[in-house]
Amino acid sequence: MDPTGEWDSDRPEGEEKGVVDMRSRRGQTIVIKLGTSSIVDEETHEPLLHILSLIVATAVKLRKDGHRVIIVSSGAIGVGLRRMDVQKRPKRLSSLQALAAIGQCRLMGLWDSLFQHLRQPIAQILLTRNDIADRTMYRNAQNTFMELLDMGVIPIVNENDTVAVSEIKFGDNDTLSAITAVMVHADMLFLMTDVDCLYDKNPRSNPDAQPIEIVEDIAALQADVSTAGSALGTGGMSTKIVAARIATSAGVTTVITRASTPDNISKLVRYIHATKGSPCLTPPCIHENGADSAEELLIQSTSSLAQSTPTLSRSLSSLDLEMPPLHTRFLPDADPVRDRHFWVLHGLAPHGTLYIDSGAHKALLDKAGLLPIGVVDVEGNFSHHEAVRLVVVEKVCPPGPDGKPWEGPGIEVGRAIVNYSATEVARIKGRKSVEIGALLGYADSEYVAARQYISFFKRESRPVTPSFEHMPFQPPPLSAIDSITVNPMSPR
Repeated sequence: MDPTGEWDSDRPEGEEKGVVDMRSRRGQTIVIKLGTSSIVDEETHEPLLHILSLIVATAVKLRKDGHRVIIVSSGAIGVGLRRMDVQKRPKRLSSLQALAAIGQCRLMGLWDSLFQHLRQPIAQILLTRNDIADRTMYRNAQNTFMELLDMGVIPIVNENDTVAVSEIKFGDNDTLSAITAVMVHADMLFLMTDVDCLYDKNPRSNPDAQPIEIVEDIAALQADVSTAGSALGTGGMSTKIVAARIATSAGVTTVITRASTPDNISKLVRYIHATKGSPCLTPPCIHENGADSAEELLIQSTSSLAQSTPTLSRSLSSLDLEMPPLHTRFLPDADPVRDRHFWVLHGLAPHGTLYIDSGAHKALLDKAGLLPIGVVDVEGNFSHHEAVRLVVVEKVCPPGPDGKPWEGPGIEVGRAIVNYSATEVARIKGRKSVEIGALLGYADSEYVAARQYISFFKRESRPVTPSFEHMPFQPPPLSAIDSITVNPMSPR
């Protein structure tokens, strides 16, 4: 039986049975993610009604402008703390789940009350990873979202913390918002936080720090973007970078901006939509073009940005646009992951790991299936038709002192849905496909995983572009962009 339900690898993206690509419709599909610290006071645990009211007004305005809006809202546990007069977030899972059940009712009541004043219907959607682990359920969730959006409803999404445990949790609502954005084929994902944007250096210790507005290479941001979440929430800036990587890989423009000024969302939507694809308004990129170091890249970038700023201002005036608010925008991948391959990569929780050699990896990249002879080792306890990690290692023969038939750290390159269980793979690994029947007593497939059930992470490196809309005209000091940190304070 097909583990994913129907899988027609020749069907174009957006034409999967029962699924309509939202990007083919008029208007933009916009997902807004709000963290607990953005809507609940960290000390008193009181809902920040003025922020919630502004979010509601912004969402309704976007709807009136013809856009489709989804809100991913944290805050159930924070509101539950206030409802039960509990001072600190408990550590016991059952206590957290109980507070989430209490707080979710109150939180949805607040959203419904505020939206009702503007006669805007809303719907509650609670998800866990289990809800999308089955391909049919994933498509059903897509269809529910799309039907609600067609009805003019604003879905309010949260993780179902009442029943979620570590094995089926998304981990944080940043990840949930990214998966939601891809599920509905969103155009934009807004990750609202307590800072304006990212900076090329820590502005507290570097007065010349420049805002990073355009990000093309998320890998360059991973090293130092690691601020923790609030005392109430579970996320932080690092989880937003992970969410941006997930969303942009599937073609969703992702924006980090300040939650306390949600009206900026409307301005950014108008700006991004109006300038999309316009050569004179597209930010210049840093390419390697003969540069030998990061310093030279920064010099090239600064020169290009300074030259483009007057042109940008004239172009914005001609379009009746003003300079957008400070933000960081992660550009979508030019070759996005297809919907079903995205589901394999991010919709399924891996239950184990297959270690494969470089020859098998090369064959997979050439569209071949994974044969048992290319499997070096197996780890975990998974069943057939479950997802596993694919890790490329260097095979050694004979095995090393630790008994492992491979050495080195290994590189995780993707995910696969397997045809055999962990026990079965352990028996057939390294052997030819014709031997499977003799080794197991049966042979369901010659492949450990068929090629259409294998998806790879993208590892292309793309550059980071400092902001050209808020940077001064003078070039900054010659220092390499070797760390990206989060602005701990608003510059305005």
